[in-house]
Amino acid sequence: MTRRIDAQEHAPISVTWLFAPVFAAVTLLHLTLLRLPYFWDEGGYYVPAAWDFFRLGTVIPVTTVRNAHPPLPSVVMAAWWKIFGFHILSTRLLMCVMTTFALLAVFKLARMFVGQTAALAVLVLTAIYPVWFAQSTLAHADMFAAVFTLWALCFYADRPGWTVTASHGHVRRNAVWVAVLFSLACMAKETAIVIPAALFCFEVMLLADRRPAVMALIRGEKPQAASTLPNEVGILRAAQNDRRLDWQWLIALMVPALVLVLWYAYHHWKTGFTFGNPEYLRYNATANMSVARVLSSLRHRLVHLTTHMNLFLPVIAAIVIFLLASRTGKPILPRPAVRMIAVLLVAQWIAFSVLGGALLTRYLLPAYPLLLIVCVAAWQSRTRYWPLIAGLSLVAFGIGCEVNPPYPFAPEDNLAYRDMIVVHQHAIDFVTSRYPQATVLTAWPVLADLQRPELGYLKQPMKTAATENFSREEMRKAAMNPAAYDVVIVFSTKYDPPVGGLNLAGHSRDDDKRFYDWHADLLPAEAAAMLHGHVVWEEDRKGEWAAVITFPRGYDVRLRSPFYGMAWGSKL
Repeated sequence: MTRRIDAQEHAPISVTWLFAPVFAAVTLLHLTLLRLPYFWDEGGYYVPAAWDFFRLGTVIPVTTVRNAHPPLPSVVMAAWWKIFGFHILSTRLLMCVMTTFALLAVFKLARMFVGQTAALAVLVLTAIYPVWFAQSTLAHADMFAAVFTLWALCFYADRPGWTVTASHGHVRRNAVWVAVLFSLACMAKETAIVIPAALFCFEVMLLADRRPAVMALIRGEKPQAASTLPNEVGILRAAQNDRRLDWQWLIALMVPALVLVLWYAYHHWKTGFTFGNPEYLRYNATANMSVARVLSSLRHRLVHLTTHMNLFLPVIAAIVIFLLASRTGKPILPRPAVRMIAVLLVAQWIAFSVLGGALLTRYLLPAYPLLLIVCVAAWQSRTRYWPLIAGLSLVAFGIGCEVNPPYPFAPEDNLAYRDMIVVHQHAIDFVTSRYPQATVLTAWPVLADLQRPELGYLKQPMKTAATENFSREEMRKAAMNPAAYDVVIVFSTKYDPPVGGLNLAGHSRDDDKRFYDWHADLLPAEAAAMLHGHVVWEEDRKGEWAAVITFPRGYDVRLRSPFYGMAWGSKL
């Protein structure tokens, strides 16, 4: 009753009116990040794919790998560039707009479950949670998918008895919106199909819970004429209506799968591959099916969903509150909402432990606001001091944005991605200013940064030679062919806690090597010694480092004599 009163005490805030302040807040909080060059998968796929559509009008990229990702992000970015121009700031502002729409969906969904005041807390916590904060300006497909997914959930959950606020949606209209929005989510990122598929299974579960009259109707049984008393006729009509509504939801949740099938059919027709090139399919699906790998991934994903980037603070607080609430028998959320959120969290936990070669947390973007809704609902239901817990969680998330955890993680999970971009930019600036004609040996993503000026690191492409990484084995291969390069840019390809410090993942090194392509990068001095060169520049920002190695042999630069008009080679 407390939550229902709270939801009715205040006039509801219009989601439309919230757009401007939320967009302004997102933009201001990310102001120093808006001109950063493109990072990792931005430069590796999403921006080049959108750039191809922008210039050539093809939804299947031609200048980067073909991995069967649906084309909606490319279409949206290209349309945005047509209006506002192709430059990094334009793209970052587009992502601020997309993040704003996603946060408004978080607010609307949370208000349906926990009331307006608590919904504002969920919105703020989601926006500052390090994974969400980092992804808010990065041009990855996952934020596009999260926008449509969260808005689809708003329409899906708008049912009588599911929320603490009055339901205003017409079932048939809501089902249409669910079908459209989930289809758009799947056309943004194929992995978005996990949520409508989970909800389809959830609807089947709900069917099993209906009263016997519904199940009798499904089996085709009809009541005997003698038993059709007026009250039983009403029950039968209600059961028939329930059955009709159930089928509307089931059909709506099947539509996204059909849309995705059509995309894959088109991709196969154009390229000969249904799910992208064979190496992409192997890395992200077929190579991940061993029991040992799935069990290891389930453990990693459980960490991502409960403790990662200081998430443990609100989760532990919610567990304690939940245990206290269970003693009184008072629910923290409407029962259908709890069941729906539980199904979605478990579905994402399991699905993304199987799918994806890299266990990236951005695949779980829709899961974090759902988890925070449960946490805030638990706090609000049992203590009037819940804003204090929310404040402490906010501080913990803010710290997590800047302070790296004591275990390996993807730099895009917090502002470590900014540090990586900065050291890469400084290394490239050093090389382009000192050795503009050199052939540079390096690994991806710096390799792509040197080859593609549109990624924002340089104005003219440089000659490059590729290495897989900077492990001892790869450096040994490079040392066998010194004529292939003049300068080397080495950098940290994976984050590791400082040597000698706390490392909570030290016990899992064998699994990381076996399943997740973990390797140890040589430090700059070690790489220089193996390559018989010396380090002329290096920088380290909170564990993200880069260095430039040159060699006594130098490289050829063609100079022209002002006296003889002759060219000669000079070793520099």
